Amino acid sequence: MDSKEAVAAPPNALRSAWGLVRSMRPKQWTKNIFIFAALVFDGKLFQVGPLVNTLIGFVVLCLLSSAVYLVNDCADVNADRAHPTKRNRPIARGEVPISLAIVWAAALVVISLATAFATNAAFGAIALTYLATATLYTFRVKHVVILDVILLAAGFVLRVAAGTPLVEAERFSPWLYTCMALLALLIGFGKRRAELVELDGRATTRAALGQYSLPLLDQIIAIVTGALIVSYTFYTFSAPQLPANHAMMLTVPFVVYGLFRYLYLVHVKGEGGAPDELALKDRPLQITFISWALAAIVVLYLMSP
Repeated sequence: MDSKEAVAAPPNALRSAWGLVRSMRPKQWTKNIFIFAALVFDGKLFQVGPLVNTLIGFVVLCLLSSAVYLVNDCADVNADRAHPTKRNRPIARGEVPISLAIVWAAALVVISLATAFATNAAFGAIALTYLATATLYTFRVKHVVILDVILLAAGFVLRVAAGTPLVEAERFSPWLYTCMALLALLIGFGKRRAELVELDGRATTRAALGQYSLPLLDQIIAIVTGALIVSYTFYTFSAPQLPANHAMMLTVPFVVYGLFRYLYLVHVKGEGGAPDELALKDRPLQITFISWALAAIVVLYLMSP
Protein backbone atom coordinates (compact mmCIF):
# COMPACT_ATOMS: atom_id res chain seq x y z
CA MET A 1 0.00 0.00 0.00
CA ASP A 2 1.47 3.37 -0.99
CA SER A 3 0.81 6.72 0.62
CA LYS A 4 -2.08 7.48 -1.74
CA GLU A 5 -3.78 4.19 -0.96
CA ALA A 6 -3.48 4.98 2.74
CA VAL A 7 -6.09 7.71 2.35
CA ALA A 8 -9.48 6.08 2.78
CA ALA A 9 -12.80 7.05 1.27
CA PRO A 10 -14.79 9.82 2.94
CA PRO A 11 -15.56 8.59 6.46
CA ASN A 12 -19.00 7.89 7.82
CA ALA A 13 -20.04 9.05 11.28
CA LEU A 14 -19.34 5.76 13.07
CA ARG A 15 -15.92 5.37 11.47
CA SER A 16 -15.06 8.97 12.32
CA ALA A 17 -16.12 8.53 15.95
CA TRP A 18 -14.07 5.36 16.38
CA GLY A 19 -11.15 6.92 14.53
CA LEU A 20 -11.34 9.94 16.83
CA VAL A 21 -11.11 7.69 19.88
CA ARG A 22 -8.12 5.87 18.40
CA SER A 23 -6.46 9.19 17.54
CA MET A 24 -6.74 10.18 21.20
CA ARG A 25 -4.37 7.24 21.84
CA PRO A 26 -5.86 5.90 25.09
CA LYS A 27 -3.05 3.32 25.30
CA GLN A 28 -0.62 6.19 25.83
CA TRP A 29 -2.54 7.46 28.83
CA THR A 30 -0.30 5.15 30.84
CA LYS A 31 2.36 7.88 30.56
CA ASN A 32 0.27 10.05 32.86
CA ILE A 33 0.58 7.56 35.72
CA PHE A 34 3.65 9.52 36.80
CA ILE A 35 1.35 12.12 38.33
CA PHE A 36 0.85 9.59 41.15
CA ALA A 37 4.52 9.81 42.14
CA ALA A 38 3.98 12.66 44.59
CA LEU A 39 0.98 10.91 46.14
CA VAL A 40 2.93 7.71 46.75
CA PHE A 41 6.36 9.08 47.67
CA ASP A 42 5.00 11.84 49.91
CA GLY A 43 3.27 9.19 52.03
CA LYS A 44 -0.32 10.17 51.21
CA LEU A 45 -1.48 7.20 49.14
CA PHE A 46 -4.19 6.28 51.65
CA GLN A 47 -5.48 9.81 52.28
CA VAL A 48 -8.81 10.37 50.53
CA GLY A 49 -8.40 14.05 49.64
CA PRO A 50 -4.98 13.81 47.96
CA LEU A 51 -6.01 10.56 46.23
CA VAL A 52 -9.16 12.11 44.73
CA ASN A 53 -7.24 15.22 43.62
CA THR A 54 -4.59 13.07 41.95
CA LEU A 55 -7.23 10.99 40.16
CA ILE A 56 -8.77 14.20 38.84
CA GLY A 57 -5.32 15.35 37.77
CA PHE A 58 -4.73 12.07 35.97
CA VAL A 59 -7.94 12.49 33.97
CA VAL A 60 -7.01 16.09 33.14
CA LEU A 61 -3.59 15.03 31.82
CA CYS A 62 -5.15 12.23 29.78
CA LEU A 63 -7.55 14.64 28.09
CA LEU A 64 -4.85 17.24 27.58
CA SER A 65 -2.38 14.74 26.12
CA SER A 66 -5.11 13.43 23.79
CA ALA A 67 -5.66 16.96 22.52
CA VAL A 68 -1.92 17.18 21.84
CA TYR A 69 -1.97 13.86 19.93
CA LEU A 70 -4.85 15.08 17.77
CA VAL A 71 -3.08 18.32 16.89
CA ASN A 72 0.16 16.45 16.24
CA ASP A 73 -1.54 14.03 13.83
CA CYS A 74 -3.15 16.93 11.99
CA ALA A 75 0.16 18.79 11.71
CA ASP A 76 1.99 15.67 10.50
CA VAL A 77 -0.71 14.25 8.26
CA ASN A 78 1.36 14.40 5.06
CA ALA A 79 4.48 13.01 6.72
CA ASP A 80 2.47 10.23 8.37
CA ARG A 81 1.07 9.16 4.99
CA ALA A 82 4.63 8.55 3.80
CA HIS A 83 5.58 6.58 6.93
CA PRO A 84 5.47 2.74 6.86
CA THR A 85 3.30 2.44 9.99
CA LYS A 86 2.01 5.92 10.84
CA ARG A 87 0.11 6.03 7.56
CA ASN A 88 -2.43 3.73 9.24
CA ARG A 89 -3.39 6.38 11.78
CA PRO A 90 -7.06 7.42 11.39
CA ILE A 91 -6.33 11.02 10.44
CA ALA A 92 -3.66 10.03 7.93
CA ARG A 93 -6.03 7.46 6.40
CA GLY A 94 -8.77 10.04 6.07
CA GLU A 95 -11.09 8.32 8.52
CA VAL A 96 -11.20 11.45 10.68
CA PRO A 97 -11.53 14.87 8.99
CA ILE A 98 -8.86 17.32 10.11
CA SER A 99 -11.52 19.92 10.92
CA LEU A 100 -13.27 17.49 13.29
CA ALA A 101 -10.00 16.58 14.99
CA ILE A 102 -9.12 20.23 15.56
CA VAL A 103 -12.55 21.07 16.99
CA TRP A 104 -12.41 18.08 19.32
CA ALA A 105 -8.86 18.94 20.40
CA ALA A 106 -9.94 22.49 21.24
CA ALA A 107 -12.85 21.16 23.29
CA LEU A 108 -10.54 18.82 25.21
CA VAL A 109 -8.14 21.70 25.95
CA VAL A 110 -10.93 23.93 27.30
CA ILE A 111 -12.43 21.17 29.44
CA SER A 112 -9.12 19.94 30.83
CA LEU A 113 -7.65 23.37 31.63
CA ALA A 114 -10.89 24.59 33.22
CA THR A 115 -10.95 21.49 35.42
CA ALA A 116 -7.25 21.87 36.26
CA PHE A 117 -7.53 25.48 37.45
CA ALA A 118 -10.75 24.71 39.32
CA THR A 119 -8.98 21.90 41.17
CA ASN A 120 -5.78 23.75 42.05
CA ALA A 121 -4.28 26.93 40.63
CA ALA A 122 -0.70 25.65 40.72
CA PHE A 123 -1.77 22.42 39.03
CA GLY A 124 -3.55 24.46 36.37
CA ALA A 125 -0.37 26.45 35.72
CA ILE A 126 1.64 23.23 35.32
CA ALA A 127 -1.00 21.78 32.99
CA LEU A 128 -0.86 24.95 30.90
CA THR A 129 2.95 24.73 30.82
CA TYR A 130 2.69 21.11 29.68
CA LEU A 131 0.35 22.16 26.85
CA ALA A 132 2.69 24.96 25.79
CA THR A 133 5.70 22.61 25.86
CA ALA A 134 3.88 19.97 23.83
CA THR A 135 2.74 22.56 21.29
CA LEU A 136 6.27 23.91 20.94
CA TYR A 137 7.48 20.37 20.34
CA THR A 138 4.82 19.67 17.70
CA PHE A 139 5.42 22.74 15.60
CA ARG A 140 9.11 23.44 16.11
CA VAL A 141 11.37 21.42 18.38
CA LYS A 142 10.53 17.96 16.99
CA HIS A 143 12.73 18.92 14.04
CA VAL A 144 15.76 19.79 16.20
CA VAL A 145 18.09 16.87 16.90
CA ILE A 146 18.64 15.95 20.61
CA LEU A 147 16.55 18.91 21.78
CA ASP A 148 13.49 17.03 20.55
CA VAL A 149 14.01 14.25 23.09
CA ILE A 150 14.96 16.69 25.85
CA LEU A 151 11.67 18.53 25.43
CA LEU A 152 9.78 15.25 25.48
CA ALA A 153 11.55 14.40 28.73
CA ALA A 154 10.47 17.77 30.13
CA GLY A 155 6.88 16.70 29.54
CA PHE A 156 7.38 13.69 31.81
CA VAL A 157 8.96 15.82 34.52
CA LEU A 158 5.96 18.13 34.33
CA ARG A 159 3.70 15.10 34.82
CA VAL A 160 5.54 14.34 38.04
CA ALA A 161 5.49 17.99 39.12
CA ALA A 162 1.75 18.19 38.45
CA GLY A 163 1.07 15.82 41.32
CA THR A 164 2.89 17.81 44.00
CA PRO A 165 0.40 20.70 44.45
CA LEU A 166 -2.53 18.26 44.31
CA VAL A 167 -1.29 16.50 47.44
CA GLU A 168 0.45 19.51 49.00
CA ALA A 169 3.66 17.52 48.98
CA GLU A 170 6.02 18.14 51.87
CA ARG A 171 8.58 15.33 51.61
CA PHE A 172 8.95 14.77 47.88
CA SER A 173 12.66 14.33 47.13
CA PRO A 174 14.26 16.35 44.29
CA TRP A 175 16.14 13.18 43.36
CA LEU A 176 12.88 11.80 41.98
CA TYR A 177 12.71 14.63 39.45
CA THR A 178 16.21 13.73 38.33
CA CYS A 179 15.29 10.06 38.01
CA MET A 180 12.16 10.90 36.04
CA ALA A 181 14.07 13.16 33.65
CA LEU A 182 16.70 10.48 33.02
CA LEU A 183 14.08 7.75 32.57
CA ALA A 184 12.24 9.91 30.06
CA LEU A 185 15.47 10.57 28.18
CA LEU A 186 16.19 6.83 28.08
CA ILE A 187 12.75 6.04 26.69
CA GLY A 188 12.93 8.93 24.22
CA PHE A 189 16.32 7.98 22.79
CA GLY A 190 15.29 4.31 22.82
CA LYS A 191 12.28 5.26 20.72
CA ARG A 192 14.46 7.21 18.28
CA ARG A 193 16.69 4.16 17.95
CA ALA A 194 13.73 1.90 17.20
CA GLU A 195 12.43 4.38 14.61
CA LEU A 196 15.84 4.50 12.94
CA VAL A 197 16.03 0.71 12.80
CA GLU A 198 12.49 0.53 11.42
CA LEU A 199 13.34 2.86 8.56
CA ASP A 200 16.34 0.65 7.66
CA GLY A 201 17.99 3.19 5.39
CA ARG A 202 14.78 4.50 3.84
CA ALA A 203 14.26 8.24 3.60
CA THR A 204 12.46 9.95 6.45
CA THR A 205 10.25 13.02 6.45
CA ARG A 206 11.37 13.93 9.99
CA ALA A 207 14.50 16.05 9.74
CA ALA A 208 15.74 15.37 13.26
CA LEU A 209 15.54 11.59 12.90
CA GLY A 210 17.79 11.68 9.86
CA GLN A 211 20.50 13.39 11.94
CA TYR A 212 20.72 10.53 14.45
CA SER A 213 22.87 7.43 14.02
CA LEU A 214 22.80 4.12 15.84
CA PRO A 215 26.31 4.55 17.37
CA LEU A 216 25.35 8.00 18.71
CA LEU A 217 22.07 6.76 20.16
CA ASP A 218 23.71 3.69 21.71
CA GLN A 219 26.29 5.89 23.43
CA ILE A 220 23.67 8.32 24.73
CA ILE A 221 21.49 5.46 25.97
CA ALA A 222 24.45 3.92 27.82
CA ILE A 223 25.29 7.25 29.52
CA VAL A 224 21.68 7.94 30.52
CA THR A 225 21.19 4.39 31.86
CA GLY A 226 24.25 4.66 34.09
CA ALA A 227 23.23 8.09 35.34
CA LEU A 228 19.72 6.84 36.10
CA ILE A 229 20.96 3.91 38.18
CA VAL A 230 23.30 6.17 40.14
CA SER A 231 20.61 8.83 40.70
CA TYR A 232 18.04 6.32 41.93
CA THR A 233 20.62 4.75 44.23
CA PHE A 234 21.44 8.18 45.69
CA TYR A 235 17.71 8.72 46.27
CA THR A 236 17.35 5.46 48.19
CA PHE A 237 19.81 6.46 50.90
CA SER A 238 19.72 10.26 50.84
CA ALA A 239 16.02 11.21 50.83
CA PRO A 240 15.13 12.47 54.35
CA GLN A 241 11.76 10.70 54.67
CA LEU A 242 13.18 7.22 54.11
CA PRO A 243 14.08 4.73 56.89
CA ALA A 244 17.39 5.34 58.64
CA ASN A 245 18.45 1.75 57.91
CA HIS A 246 18.37 2.55 54.15
CA ALA A 247 15.83 -0.21 53.47
CA MET A 248 14.80 1.60 50.27
CA MET A 249 18.04 0.39 48.72
CA LEU A 250 16.39 -3.05 48.54
CA THR A 251 14.38 -1.67 45.58
CA VAL A 252 17.50 -0.92 43.53
CA PRO A 253 17.76 -4.45 42.03
CA PHE A 254 14.24 -4.11 40.60
CA VAL A 255 15.21 -0.85 38.90
CA VAL A 256 18.44 -2.31 37.53
CA TYR A 257 16.70 -5.39 36.13
CA GLY A 258 13.88 -3.31 34.65
CA LEU A 259 16.36 -1.05 32.86
CA PHE A 260 18.40 -3.98 31.57
CA ARG A 261 15.22 -5.71 30.40
CA TYR A 262 14.24 -2.57 28.49
CA LEU A 263 17.70 -2.39 26.88
CA TYR A 264 17.40 -6.06 25.93
CA LEU A 265 14.09 -5.38 24.20
CA VAL A 266 15.54 -2.37 22.39
CA HIS A 267 18.87 -3.85 21.29
CA VAL A 268 18.07 -7.55 20.86
CA LYS A 269 14.37 -7.66 20.08
CA GLY A 270 14.35 -4.43 18.08
CA GLU A 271 11.48 -2.99 20.09
CA GLY A 272 11.09 0.33 21.87
CA GLY A 273 9.28 2.33 19.20
CA ALA A 274 6.20 2.49 21.40
CA PRO A 275 7.41 2.29 25.04
CA ASP A 276 3.87 2.61 26.43
CA GLU A 277 2.72 -0.44 24.48
CA LEU A 278 5.92 -2.27 25.38
CA ALA A 279 5.14 -1.85 29.08
CA LEU A 280 1.64 -3.22 28.52
CA LYS A 281 2.68 -6.37 26.68
CA ASP A 282 6.04 -7.43 28.12
CA ARG A 283 5.33 -9.66 31.13
CA PRO A 284 8.81 -9.46 32.76
CA LEU A 285 8.63 -5.65 32.70
CA GLN A 286 5.16 -5.73 34.21
CA ILE A 287 6.23 -8.12 36.99
CA THR A 288 9.32 -6.02 37.71
CA PHE A 289 7.33 -2.79 37.93
CA ILE A 290 4.70 -4.31 40.22
CA SER A 291 7.39 -5.86 42.43
CA TRP A 292 9.26 -2.55 42.66
CA ALA A 293 6.04 -0.66 43.47
CA LEU A 294 5.04 -3.10 46.22
CA ALA A 295 8.54 -3.05 47.74
CA ALA A 296 8.61 0.76 47.67
CA ILE A 297 5.18 1.00 49.32
CA VAL A 298 6.24 -1.41 52.07
CA VAL A 299 9.34 0.66 52.79
CA LEU A 300 7.55 4.02 52.60
CA TYR A 301 4.45 3.13 54.61
CA LEU A 302 5.54 0.36 56.98
CA MET A 303 9.17 1.15 57.68
CA SER A 304 9.45 4.93 57.38
CA PRO A 305 9.30 7.19 60.47
